[in-house]
Amino acid sequence: MKGFHQGSGLALIWLVASGSLGAAELVNRNITEADVKAAQDGWGKALVQISDDYRTGGIDKARATANAVLDSAYGYADGPVLFKATLASGAQTFRLTKAGALAYFVGHDPAYPADTGFALKNWQRYRYDNAAIYIDGNMALTMGTVHLVDRDNKEVDVDKTWGFRKGDDGKVRIILHHSSLPYSH
Repeated sequence: MKGFHQGSGLALIWLVASGSLGAAELVNRNITEADVKAAQDGWGKALVQISDDYRTGGIDKARATANAVLDSAYGYADGPVLFKATLASGAQTFRLTKAGALAYFVGHDPAYPADTGFALKNWQRYRYDNAAIYIDGNMALTMGTVHLVDRDNKEVDVDKTWGFRKGDDGKVRIILHHSSLPYSH
């Protein structure tokens, strides 16, 4: 290998074996099942919060909350997020930008005229049932059903697939969000 000297590899092995690399220098980006479930719980709480903020403070408050959620819970700062909204269709089915996701959650964006604001639907509770969780290193995938309950106690079930990535900062963020209504015959 160019730039690699056999002796330097042995020195690295010696440093590791001798304990010269301390625990403070160890970086573990592996995602855990608890990380995944915390991210799913956080998503549900955020959806309810956006709905509550809309009910009590209007669209500006809901938009500010949704913006903050997209910044902290989604990986848009690292690149495109693969976002397929439940009730989107046509050319705007797939949303690879934060602006597209924000429009889906809170509507009120002339660039996305069909979006009425999924997060504004008066949600009060949320739970999920994972069919499976697949974890590999710093990434995880989940697939299952999300159950949303509005303030009239009407429940809506949504099939959801999420992809999560644990970043260099140790935070788990959504990088894949696929939602659809269950198939009915």
